[in-house]
Amino acid sequence: MSAADPSSRTAHTYRVFPPVGKTVAVFADAMGDLQAQAAQAKAPLSAFIESADFSGVSLRIFTPTREKGESDSAAVAALAHLFAAGQIADVTEVQMGGKSVGAQLCGGEWLLLQGDVTAGEVQADFSPIGLTGAAWAASAGRANLVVQVPDLVALDGFIPDNATISDLNRATDTTGLILYTLTAEGREDVSFRAFGPLKGFTEDAASSNMFACLVGVLAARGQLPDGAESIRGAQRQPGQFARLTAQFVPTETGANGVWVGGKAVQTGPDS
Repeated sequence: MSAADPSSRTAHTYRVFPPVGKTVAVFADAMGDLQAQAAQAKAPLSAFIESADFSGVSLRIFTPTREKGESDSAAVAALAHLFAAGQIADVTEVQMGGKSVGAQLCGGEWLLLQGDVTAGEVQADFSPIGLTGAAWAASAGRANLVVQVPDLVALDGFIPDNATISDLNRATDTTGLILYTLTAEGREDVSFRAFGPLKGFTEDAASSNMFACLVGVLAARGQLPDGAESIRGAQRQPGQFARLTAQFVPTETGANGVWVGGKAVQTGPDS
């Protein structure tokens, strides 16, 4: 499409990792004032397609107020849009935020490569956030603190405090906090929530990196279903339930070759 083509200015809206998940506006090109267009789209994330062909995809990602650099959620929406239009293959590379990430379409879901995850038990005092249990740290490049809670009531009832979580992360040399339980309301294998005040957010509605870290802990603790090399996770931020899929090779210390992603459903042709 040319920049003069009015349809190239259209933002196509997608819901990523439904049933709620995240809303992403996908623009067919990266022409003009991208920040102004992202603000006008009124979506939490906007993906602008700089280029796309059967060799790969290049994206720029914006929130309504700033350029974000990279976002797996935004990439999944853009990939779904491009594949439906016949512009890319079902295995590709995504360039965004100065990084190149592998992507593949599996069972109607786009998954992005998170890499290898290492996990191990650490010492942590959870009493300031009202929890008990074994503390684990897991990293696929950015270490996160992980703790199991007994059930969905405890998971859903947790009220985050940015200052307390930040102190806990600093004390354990981690950047985020993941709470999980091995129970779920649906057909998911695990339910979890993800917090990251040191990363700039209180709670993330759908975090591929943090789900990958959780997969590594489940593998290291022997908590995966027998023989599983893929699982589904229910990320339960209140009001923004998201469903993610992970594929991986479990190891005694985590998981190798972890891919995370999910569905992207177009919710409106225009915005």
